[in-house]
Amino acid sequence: MLLSIALMLSVGMFTGWICKKVQIPSLLGMILTGIVLGPYVLNLIDGSILGISSDLRRIALIIILTRAGLSLDLEDLKKVGRPAILMCFVPACFEMAGMMLLAPRLLGVRVIDAAVMGAVVAAVSPAVIVPKMLKLMEEGYGTNQGIPQLILAGASVDDVFVIVMFSAFTGLAQGESVSPMSFVKIPFSIIIGIAVGVLCGFILAKYFEQIHIRDTAKVMILLSISFILVTVEDSYSSVIPFSGLIAVMCVGIALQKRRPIVADRLSLKFNKLWVAAEIILFVLVGATVDLKYVKSAGLAAIALILGVLVFRMAGVLVCMIKTPLNRKERFFCMMAYMPKATVQAAIGGVPLAMGLDCGNMVLTVAVLAILITAPVGAFLIEISYRKLLTTSISSSRASSRA
Repeated sequence: MLLSIALMLSVGMFTGWICKKVQIPSLLGMILTGIVLGPYVLNLIDGSILGISSDLRRIALIIILTRAGLSLDLEDLKKVGRPAILMCFVPACFEMAGMMLLAPRLLGVRVIDAAVMGAVVAAVSPAVIVPKMLKLMEEGYGTNQGIPQLILAGASVDDVFVIVMFSAFTGLAQGESVSPMSFVKIPFSIIIGIAVGVLCGFILAKYFEQIHIRDTAKVMILLSISFILVTVEDSYSSVIPFSGLIAVMCVGIALQKRRPIVADRLSLKFNKLWVAAEIILFVLVGATVDLKYVKSAGLAAIALILGVLVFRMAGVLVCMIKTPLNRKERFFCMMAYMPKATVQAAIGGVPLAMGLDCGNMVLTVAVLAILITAPVGAFLIEISYRKLLTTSISSSRASSRA
């Protein structure tokens, strides 16, 4: 196991560095490292690590969502308003509708199989998007217009909606009936997640005000609470609808609201944790990729993914209606909301494990979606944000000169 971890970290960091040098997103190098080291190529990653791969990926996701919460000002989020709510489900609905329209024609699958496939593919990846939006916020790009805040909020809730839809569609594919309560649970899980997260954040803020401890100890407390929240979701979500990942981010938001100085210091600590967590996350995502499915997919599957991305972008554009954003800013939002990785890696193989006829095809399309949208989306964000967005830093300098 130790050798596997050493290979994952060293090779992943090296390939990520090479990609950065040639102006390609570093996550592409990390994903490729996972593919090469993974069980389907060189098989150099220990089976015990692969056995807990989903838990390790979730830990990495918790780290970046906590960091996002600590950096996200609640006042900025309030300014975004209606579009942030729409971004939580409208683009995913458009993409699922596109999949149900295109997949039967391009791949010859049933409409219900296309729905399952759409629910897998429609989830956006916080692991790709959140670090990019945090970078924009640090540099001041689009922050006055609330663009990174809008995308952050939408990406954190989008997955909850899509996973509920996935459960409903797989139930239909197995001949089960779908209870209306499964859809009613969506807003309740979001609201309860926000409430629990904010409560925990306020309690922590009060505790940190009264008890003076090192920032490293505060990080450990934050992580422990985050792990508990996610575990509560896994154990009791069938009884009480609850989104653990939304709660995790809201803990950071509440702490930032009550103790901004502490939140800023902790954000720096989580930045350092993310250096290793990012490598582990994307190497393990790459390790789930079976290239034989990619070979068998053909051009039709690639065309399908590109086609449903057009539907997704149309959904984002609908969310931008009656907003003050200009064309460039709306176009940036459309591009920034396309990367996929973690959810597809987590649930892409579930239909196959359930014995559904569409299982192999769903897994194939999920793998291709990761390989196409994660690096391309990250690359488009990286090369375009300075051209398409205005920076509050430069505008403040300009006003001071005037």
